[in-house]
Amino acid sequence: MSGEPRPKDRPWLMRTYAGHSTAEASNELYRRNLAKGQTGLSVAFDLPTQTGYDPDHILARGEVGRVGVPVSHLGDMRRLFQDIPLEQMNTSMTINATAMWLLALYQVVAEEHGADSAKLQGTTQNDIVKEYLSRGTHVFPPGPSLRLTTDMIAYTVHHIPKWNPINICSYHLQEAGATPVQEIAYAMSTAIAVLDAVFASGQVPQERKGEVVARISFFVNAGVRFIEEMCKMRAFGRIWDRITRERYGIENSKHRRFRYGVQVNSLGLTEAQPENNVQRIVLEMLAVTLSKDARARAVQLPAWNEALGLPRPWDQQWSLRIQQVLAQESDLLEYDDIFAGSHVIEAKVAELTEETEAEIERIQEMGGAMAAVESGYLKAQLVASHAARRARIEAGEEKIVGVNCYEGTEPNPLTADLDTAIMTVDPANEARVVSALHTWREQRDAHRADSALSALRKAAMGTDNLMAATVECARAGVTTGEWSWALRDVFGEFRAPTGVGGAPLAVTAEAGSALAAVREKVGKTAAELGGGRLRLLVGKPGLDGHSNGAEQIAVRARDAGFEVIYQGIRLTPEQIVAAAVAEDVHCVGLSILSGSHAELVPDVLERLRQAGARDIPVIVGGIIPAADAAALRAAGVAAVFTPKDFGITEIIGRIVDEIRTANTLPALEVPV
Repeated sequence: MSGEPRPKDRPWLMRTYAGHSTAEASNELYRRNLAKGQTGLSVAFDLPTQTGYDPDHILARGEVGRVGVPVSHLGDMRRLFQDIPLEQMNTSMTINATAMWLLALYQVVAEEHGADSAKLQGTTQNDIVKEYLSRGTHVFPPGPSLRLTTDMIAYTVHHIPKWNPINICSYHLQEAGATPVQEIAYAMSTAIAVLDAVFASGQVPQERKGEVVARISFFVNAGVRFIEEMCKMRAFGRIWDRITRERYGIENSKHRRFRYGVQVNSLGLTEAQPENNVQRIVLEMLAVTLSKDARARAVQLPAWNEALGLPRPWDQQWSLRIQQVLAQESDLLEYDDIFAGSHVIEAKVAELTEETEAEIERIQEMGGAMAAVESGYLKAQLVASHAARRARIEAGEEKIVGVNCYEGTEPNPLTADLDTAIMTVDPANEARVVSALHTWREQRDAHRADSALSALRKAAMGTDNLMAATVECARAGVTTGEWSWALRDVFGEFRAPTGVGGAPLAVTAEAGSALAAVREKVGKTAAELGGGRLRLLVGKPGLDGHSNGAEQIAVRARDAGFEVIYQGIRLTPEQIVAAAVAEDVHCVGLSILSGSHAELVPDVLERLRQAGARDIPVIVGGIIPAADAAALRAAGVAAVFTPKDFGITEIIGRIVDEIRTANTLPALEVPV
């Protein structure tokens, strides 16, 4: 009968991206989420863990436990998964440069639980290309990084066959401005580079190539343009099927299946009227669940208040319940693909496929994804796309409800008390983590740890698979920083191209435009200060690698007539101040999205005072709660900008105003 429910397909894995403060606190959070019906774990690691630093390193200051859980050694990993049956779990770990290390720790802990490694299921993200382009947690140069990935894939095929050793991640490409075509093309180009390297290494026999391809998974972004995003997923699957069949000769259709997980778009979450983020999240989730033939295998949703700060457990529960209502209460899982036969959908998929394959071919002609990273082509393309999108928003061509249209609002009860609308990390937590690290080092077998590190360096200098030496480091009590520094000693470090210099003009300075008015302010101010050009230092202190905002400020300031000094990510306050003094800049702009602003910004201010440069105005941008913004201004910061300040040209005009104020120049009556 028509009113009776049909048999349902099995729903996707439901995850919440989570981790903070300490391994113990995160373990409690995981067990609570699993009890609420979450069906998989998604581990967020803090920035020192992601970038290969121990919590007591200078660059880790202010970052420990902020955006994820600190895992410094085997003891931390034990506490993180205490009382969680890993053989029954599907665990996703968002880890890239140090992925091999974290997988080794996970394997050892699982074995201590009595688990069979061959039965472990989960994913290590392990996509270093997008780190060079958008997220900034890379450590080693492209060549050695690709070797680490290759060794991990070969090791898992032989030893942890149900594990997905790489999760090629276009999610952060969209966050950095990628169009759907760029998102698919750059992800597929990365997959080609990885598979070519694995098969060229000789570590996997010909008859097992299909097993390698079958364990390649993807992690994508779903934005609010519902039709386009859903068609993007269908195009992704179509292109992957062709590449694996034609380039690698994979005949088994199950091996060729496009397997992906998704987190919906955090870029589109707004600080203004944040309640609107709930309907955005729902619409974006539908884009990756409604189409059965292109449905995500795993979904994790951000929380409505992530543009304000760290979500609380209740906020994460709300996002989990959104998934559960769709899967359990609706009839979605009872039907075949509801878009099959749609000429509108098919036309859009065909268009995306054609344009994407042309871009993939362009990248292959350059020598592939790694060459396109090193040349700066991919980064410059993303910076340009992001600049164009920001320009459309500022011009009102792209509407964002509550931001550039329908801005009037009733008082919001959800944010009436901002201090309790988000979770905060105890500032004293870092000292406790550092103290525990020192205790671990004192109590371990130092000789075994040193021997394991020596063996790792020797393996890195040769051609052996690095995973065996890494597993022994895990068992020997080596720390995250020690493992990474052993490989840094052999491989070196890498500073990725910023893409700022190669980005084309995004906003024109036509007569009467806002940018023309700001250019006039810049020119007049420079002349009053003695000629030359105004100089702006854009700095990223600490380990926060999300450089999209800093890059957009740098590009627009350049277009407004500034000389911009931007040296990329991962700098100490000391390095930033040294550059500001050496370049004799008129303003220092700091971008921090990780929550470490309370530690790092006052340090920059104090170092400027010590250098005799207290008159240089400092501005700060990032995800900064109102109370923190007030504290920063009280400490001497000239201006604080948060996601609600979306008008970049207006921000550049404000920077000029602060320069004039700092130099006791009268206000300029130039409209912006």
